[in-house]
Amino acid sequence: MIRYERLQMLSLMLLACCLGGIVSANGQTVRSLLSHEEGFVLNSPIKETFEHRASPRQFADTPLSEEVVSSLLWAANGINRPESGRRTAPSALNAQDVDVYLADNQGIWLYEPKEHRLRKIVEGDHRLLVAGSQADFATAPVFLLLVSDISRFRMGEQAQRLEWAALDAGMVAQNVLLFCASEQLACRPRSWMEKDKLRRLLEMSDSQHLLLNIPVAKAP
Repeated sequence: MIRYERLQMLSLMLLACCLGGIVSANGQTVRSLLSHEEGFVLNSPIKETFEHRASPRQFADTPLSEEVVSSLLWAANGINRPESGRRTAPSALNAQDVDVYLADNQGIWLYEPKEHRLRKIVEGDHRLLVAGSQADFATAPVFLLLVSDISRFRMGEQAQRLEWAALDAGMVAQNVLLFCASEQLACRPRSWMEKDKLRRLLEMSDSQHLLLNIPVAKAP
């Protein structure tokens, strides 16, 4: 009787594993997932976007059109709900702490989402400061700099605010990466840059933190 119950239990377990695509490997339970061919629940445009997502190491110096730059900045952290002023990227406590700067051969500009415009902060080509030791990246016509002003968080200690800032910058960066993949633009998220020199150049306050930069160019 005991043997029969054990066999019955093993049979049920095997049936469940087969139905759910679950197998045991090296004592661990693993579950098979559907492949591209078997069908994701992704529509074609977003599926193709993820297929094109990559981090290249070479950037063409061909200028980007105003249409591309305008769309890029809106996708990064623009206002997608004018009635409330909320953004394409979420932020902790809706602090909207991340500012997007654009560096090109004319200067460094601050993106102002409310007016959907760029305001020049400094003159001159400072892309080498953003590229840092990877000077070859300075050929990219545009760099986006993601700066969090943690004074906009209405609560939290310094460490907590810095954690929120990093998360918020990551979400803005993901917007940029997905936009670039969808438009077949080359881009790469980076944390290295000449931060001290850029801070002085931009006259940043103690509460502002340079977190990421992203070179953007036409795909080779």
